[in-house]
Amino acid sequence: MLRNRLFFVMGLLVIASVILSACGGTAPVATEAPAAATEAAVATEAPAATEAAAQTSFTTPHPILGDLKVRQALSYCTNKADLIKSVYPLLNEEQQASLVMNTFIPRAHWAYAGDENVTVYEYDPAKGAALLDEAGWTLAEGADFRANAAGDQLSLKFTTTSAAFRQTWAAIWEAQMAECGVQVIRLHAPASWWFGDTTGLARRDYELGAFAWVGQADPGGQTLYACDQIPLPENGWAGQNGMGWCNELASTNIKLANNTLIKDDRIAAYTIVQQEFTKDVPSIPLFNRTETFATSADLTGFAPAPGQEYYNYNVQEWAKTGSDTVILGFTQEPASLFTLVEDAFVANIAYQIIRPAQETHLNYDFKATLVKELPTLENGGTVNNDVEVSEGTKVVDADGNVVDLAAGVFVINAAGEKVEFTGGTVTMKQLVSKFELIDGLKWEDGTPVTGADLALGQKISCDPESGATSFITCDKTASAEFTDNGYTQTWIPGVQDPLYFVPVWPIYPSHQLGDLPAKDWATDPRVAETPLSYGPYKLVEWVKGEKLVFAANENWVGGAPASPNLVIQIITPESAEALLLGGEVDILDSTTLAGLNETLQAAEAEGKIVTYVEAGGTWEHIDVQLFIR
Repeated sequence: MLRNRLFFVMGLLVIASVILSACGGTAPVATEAPAAATEAAVATEAPAATEAAAQTSFTTPHPILGDLKVRQALSYCTNKADLIKSVYPLLNEEQQASLVMNTFIPRAHWAYAGDENVTVYEYDPAKGAALLDEAGWTLAEGADFRANAAGDQLSLKFTTTSAAFRQTWAAIWEAQMAECGVQVIRLHAPASWWFGDTTGLARRDYELGAFAWVGQADPGGQTLYACDQIPLPENGWAGQNGMGWCNELASTNIKLANNTLIKDDRIAAYTIVQQEFTKDVPSIPLFNRTETFATSADLTGFAPAPGQEYYNYNVQEWAKTGSDTVILGFTQEPASLFTLVEDAFVANIAYQIIRPAQETHLNYDFKATLVKELPTLENGGTVNNDVEVSEGTKVVDADGNVVDLAAGVFVINAAGEKVEFTGGTVTMKQLVSKFELIDGLKWEDGTPVTGADLALGQKISCDPESGATSFITCDKTASAEFTDNGYTQTWIPGVQDPLYFVPVWPIYPSHQLGDLPAKDWATDPRVAETPLSYGPYKLVEWVKGEKLVFAANENWVGGAPASPNLVIQIITPESAEALLLGGEVDILDSTTLAGLNETLQAAEAEGKIVTYVEAGGTWEHIDVQLFIR
């Protein structure tokens, strides 16, 4: 998680990435550069001038989808419950209902506007049909599909991937549209084309297009929904607003939501964006994908939650009745526990057993764990100073790039205005946050965890010889002053990241590794195979290809964990369910289980196991192409 954390915290957040897991591809990452905080009130009126650049392409409204009534009709004709049922047939109705998406933000998210504040398109094909009639698309007697007065048939091309689950729900959606008299022509394209750099989505080559975004604790959205993020040939196809949606009020507020540091102001701005989004229907949100877990029936304390990437955040609470050992089955073995360079999910799960994160984000909200509090502007732990900046100073420019200030560079000044630097000085915002470790945190050998361990974390994270691949956090740090129990983080002027309060630097044992050259970290066994613990468990044995064995850390600040021992057992995918049902492993996670199946469901009915199906951050949607070339 450490490499991800450094990237995640510092502005080029992984806001949303196209999911190719079901297609065998590698997802391109959508990133957003931070802009300066305005800390202004929510915009309630659109600016007089459009933000969209003068354009010569994609200016003609789509002859069908350019009509709002048609888009609303498609939404009313969409039965999301049946789509969910088609891919998750074994979930109960309550679980299925929990997956429904109404906007681009999950309903459990802190930034969700609430059903009462947005337009919710409940399944109502009669209302959809009436809207199509009003739009001039009528269904003649005996006809299968609607047509307009000129005799043109209401037919739309629908592009998505060839993933099996998408073929499943897309077929259902095609049938739903047919019931409303809309012909949908499905194209299940190769992932290499659909997600290519110069094809498919990247070139807006679709009428209706289905794929998934990954939601995060911070919803972002600026590159997806702002008017100046519409990809065009004229701007080199920059931006991710492939729908071509330009609603000035939404555009203004999506920028406010990403450029203010006050959470209540962000919620208010996101509410307006969601209201406009659901009113205009540039996209049809469908459902969250699920994450499935299964445990032995006598396991207690296991509690995966939405928004929390790593389900073992409370591993110290896991216990098995009648046993002193909990066994977690892994079908993939970590290559290393140096997670700055080994970022596999299973490596991070193993690592956080011995070195838990300094904060959690259950239900998409952040809570302090190993720091006394998250330093916010509201509680005074962070200040956002006005500083005078002159030529040659390292700053973040208006586009989010780290640059040396020089004539001609555009920056966001302290008033939140985009200005060109022409010489002299300019006043900019500069964040300064103070992080303090909780009292009593110790390494497994009894040595106290101190600011020196955090200082080592910064040193290794920012040294290219360590194997680190992202230095965004390092580049945007003006200074980090370490004390006995924490540090003061000062960002370079212009950094105004909404997640400024999240702890930045990892914790490494300076008393053990302080003299180890960065170039040797990735290969040193003390780093990669037997790292010291400050968490509830310590790693006592790693038999490659077989198991990782953990025992209670007697120096853990939280006291003795509920189970004295924990084992990660390396198993095969073919044997996983049998081992769980036979009582030889206690937990199978979402990296092993593709979903709920009849075998697991039957075992749960017999009281042998417990299953958990959580709404994941990944969500399916259908984007609408509002303009044609």
